[in-house]
Amino acid sequence: MDLKSMDTVDMPIFGSTLKLMKFWSYLFVHNWRRYVAMTPYIVINCTQYVDIYLSTESLDFIIRNVYLAVLFTNTVVRGVLLCVQRGSYERFIEMVKIYYIQLLESRDAHILRLVDETTRLSITIGRINLLMGTCTCIGFVTYPIFGSERVLPYGMYLPSIDEYKYATPYYEMFFVIQAIMAPMGCCMYIPYTNLVVTFTLFGILMCRVLQHKLRSLEKLEKRLVRREIIWCIKYHLKLAGLVDAMNALNTHLHLVEFLCFGAMSCVLLFSLIIAQTIAQSVIVIAYMVMIFANSFVLYSVANELYFQSFDIAIAAYESNWMDFDIDTQKTLKFLIMRSQKPLAILVGGTYPMNLKLLQSLLNAIYSFFTLLRRVYG
Repeated sequence: MDLKSMDTVDMPIFGSTLKLMKFWSYLFVHNWRRYVAMTPYIVINCTQYVDIYLSTESLDFIIRNVYLAVLFTNTVVRGVLLCVQRGSYERFIEMVKIYYIQLLESRDAHILRLVDETTRLSITIGRINLLMGTCTCIGFVTYPIFGSERVLPYGMYLPSIDEYKYATPYYEMFFVIQAIMAPMGCCMYIPYTNLVVTFTLFGILMCRVLQHKLRSLEKLEKRLVRREIIWCIKYHLKLAGLVDAMNALNTHLHLVEFLCFGAMSCVLLFSLIIAQTIAQSVIVIAYMVMIFANSFVLYSVANELYFQSFDIAIAAYESNWMDFDIDTQKTLKFLIMRSQKPLAILVGGTYPMNLKLLQSLLNAIYSFFTLLRRVYG
């Protein structure tokens, strides 16, 4: 197969992510499917907040509806962002494709092995995320079945219509509609997570390629070393540009999701206390596992990128630089100085996305949860 003729959506490192986004016309095509997927979610999300404001239901259902409203808002924001910035995302993906093909065309067996490892890891994470998303959709639909009251999977406000009235078919009709909407939302939410994870994993791959190149300097003839270091500097500039482009695309959404994750986690912890049945408790725990796993994957790969980019300077220093001539040492020193500022995925353009930030958020969530528990108790 000619690598340069490879269709963008068929890049192995993205797995099925780009195919799903193309099917729902979020990327690469523009047709009716995106409106079929997004319009019902936008409408229901608006009615969810009205329903919460006017609700007279029990506290556990109100809390669950708050969680779902925030989750729907997050999902809608992801979909709208992809549609609005479709051109920017497609150009970025094309840039990743060029760099990816360049690595696949390498004659270095170690680099090819790194590419293969990253591709398999990206595909595995994507499949796990899709599986968890599917389980969560099942939880959305089955949760009302185990409740003591008649409720829909997602709370919604319908003026002049009593959807819970037994003598009408409204409840069954809206239940079926919402059950159909669940996988559509999953295809809007999960592929975006997989896309960001793949972008970050590719950044990590570029860091590891640079480290390998620098650690292999001692195997080169002395007259070729300086040329290789200059290549590494140029490649590091490409890597820095890749991370900057990722931040330009996603940094503000990362801030929104940072806040949404905190709100949803507090709500779910509180829901776990007031759940009426064991089945409901199990479903709430499944919700918690899903959103935590989703955030943990994002923060852990961003954390890995942060430290792998810093290791570039360490790899350069560990080369046999003392055997190089003065000009070559100065060139290597320039690369070390550039690499000593780690590359970071930013939340809101300010805070590095790493496990330390996630830990701080979890501490804040638990503190707020204990406060809620005391007030409710």
